[in-house]
Formats: sequence, C-alpha cells, structure tokens
Amino acid sequence: MLVADLHVHTTNSDGSLALAAVPEAARAAGVEAVAITDHDRLHPDLDAPIAERGGVTVIHGIELRVEAGEQGSSSGGQGSDGGRASSDDGAAMRLDLLGYGVRPTPDLTAELDRIQTDRVERGRRIVADVEGELGVDLGIDVEPGIGRPHVARAIADSAADYDYEGAFAELIGDGRPFHHVREVPSFERGVALLDGACGLVSLAHPLRYDDPERALALAGDLGGVERHYDYGRTVDPAPVERAIERFDLLPTGGSDAHDATLGRAGLGAADYRRVRARLNGG
Repeated sequence: MLVADLHVHTTNSDGSLALAAVPEAARAAGVEAVAITDHDRLHPDLDAPIAERGGVTVIHGIELRVEAGEQGSSSGGQGSDGGRASSDDGAAMRLDLLGYGVRPTPDLTAELDRIQTDRVERGRRIVADVEGELGVDLGIDVEPGIGRPHVARAIADSAADYDYEGAFAELIGDGRPFHHVREVPSFERGVALLDGACGLVSLAHPLRYDDPERALALAGDLGGVERHYDYGRTVDPAPVERAIERFDLLPTGGSDAHDATLGRAGLGAADYRRVRARLNGG
C-alpha cells in the first residue's frame, strides 16, 4: 500500500495542480504524504521543510536539472525536460535531481534565480520562433516557471495544426527546429547546492535516461534514488536495486504527477519512514 508520493509538480512550474488543491488530491489517491518537487524552483508558499496541510504531510522539495560531464568526473569515480542521457562514452548527460526537505540557502536561491532568468529567455525565443514560423499568436505569458509543456499546451490551443504531443514531436522537443537548450548547473554544482539545503538528495527516474547504468553510477554521490516511478511501461528494476545495494541508497518514489492524479507510484510505509527519519536528522 502506497502512503507517500514524493514527486509532484504544481502550477509553480509546469503542473496543473495548485498547491491549495494538493491535500484533496492526496486524500483522493489515498496517500498521506506528498513532496512538491517543482522544476528548478522552490514553492513560495512553503516556508518549512515539512508541514501539515489539510491532514496531509507536505514536504518541500525541488527537481533540479543538472549536466554531468565526462564519465568518471563525479567523486564516486563512475562516471535532463525528460532528461535524456547520452549513450556515448564521455559525452555530457543531463539528469534530474530530487531534493527533499528544503531549507533555502543563499547559494541555492541565487542559482535558482539565474536558472529562472535563463528559462524565461529560452521561453521567449521558443515562443517567438513558433509564432513567426506558424503565423499564430500563442497568447502565452512568458514568466518564471515557464517550461516547454506550457508552450506545447499553447500551441495545441492555438490555430496551429498540432496537438500537445505533436508540438513536442515536431516543433519543440529535443533536437526539433524550435528547441533551445537551457544552461544548467553541473552535476557537482547541483549536488553541492542541494546537499547544503536539503535533508536528502535523490536521482530522479533513473530508467528514463538513454544510459541508465551510467546515470545510476552517479547516484553514488547521492543519498537516494527513485526506485518507484510511473514510467508508463514495464521496466526491469534490477539495475536500480543493484545501485541501492551498492551505494547504500534510500529508495524514493513518486508519480511525477503534472496533473491532479497522485499516487500512481510512491513509497510504502516502511520506505517512507526511512525517508522521514533522514529528513528529521535521523
């Protein structure tokens, strides 16, 4: 039985669920704890690492995109938007880190401000390119928190002949004509920032990357890995289990919900107690 969904997005980034609606959505899913992990952004209405709202435990978290350099560059010696890792040896790879129990530090706040400025500038370029090429007005406000899902929804709602999936596949997805790459912190920098501000740092959705083994090798520098995740397909969890055992990692888990349906994946009571103990300093 799932009791905690530790990967949930709100309207603070690219989710459709407002923070005020999270407790009701959690109760509907039968989970007692939720982590808010907006992309590259802390939620302004969460002022404590862990709080109770509407009978639900809400953990202040973040999902931070980072870039790892050549294989073997991490201190573990083994050595992403949906984060696709390159399968070429030595190539850069983009990963997502989940930080839980955030106590903001000046360094983390400054880096997130820089990232949001970059996001806005990137969003303006994408919108201008799409509008200019397709001859449509997307009617979108480019503001902090913007991501490609916002643009894809605007394209689908416009006069353009693309639905949400088609907008990504043909226009703004990785390698598509109107995709602009964001400047993200290095893996080492991201880990240092989150270690200084969070009670636990975990590697998000390790089996989504093109090279899961390489991504999991980097988890040796972290405290956890997302063992339970809604991949939308059948996956073999053995590589994740091996990393958990090898590096003594805490398993985390969540649905990566961008809508109001929580609890598609998450943690049972025993694993959640271990995460709470870590966040409480245990």
